[in-house]
Amino acid sequence: MAQVESVNVGQTVDVPWGHLRRTAIDKRPVEGAVHVHPFGVGPDEIADLQHHGGPDQAVYAYAREDLTAWEQITGVELPAGRFGENLTTQGIDLNEARVGDRWRVGEALLEISGVRIPCSVFQGFVDQEQWVKRFTQHGRPGPYLRVIEPGGVRSGDPIEVVEQRDHDLTVGLVFRALTTERDLISRLDEEPRLAAFVKRRLAGRRRQGSSTR
Repeated sequence: MAQVESVNVGQTVDVPWGHLRRTAIDKRPVEGAVHVHPFGVGPDEIADLQHHGGPDQAVYAYAREDLTAWEQITGVELPAGRFGENLTTQGIDLNEARVGDRWRVGEALLEISGVRIPCSVFQGFVDQEQWVKRFTQHGRPGPYLRVIEPGGVRSGDPIEVVEQRDHDLTVGLVFRALTTERDLISRLDEEPRLAAFVKRRLAGRRRQGSSTR
């Protein structure tokens, strides 16, 4: 059965990596129900509001099955929250889920709105050589979700797919379009629920490109 293994939150701390030198990527499981709302998960903090957070990145989910696969690859124990995820899930292939799908999780209704793109903060936190490249090549990023209906979510809550979109724009495909297979970008217009996230990502890429000229 698809369910929540844990709900994870973090506090902003100073770090030696990333452009801000501050992050809340270190998420830890919390007990009891946590209120999930359109801008995040309970007391969870976000340090870099320019690139993270907001309605299209309110919740980040990563699968226990994928954490276990990385444990086998890296030889490092990866407890829930280690990849900065708010929801550690079990029993559902998050990367085969379709962008725009809606899930009932506890009292909340969530909608897959985008994908995680690895960055220097993630690299520094995981502390693995060439981590951004390896994570990208692995191709299992986990989804961001927006909150359609707020509510409490706790460990053990079932994940029920209540609406599945009629296309094949999976989380994995969207990730490849935005990273390694740019020829797929035009396909992203097939899902209007993805529009805000993609627009934000592509605008950020254009700003980075212009700053290097």
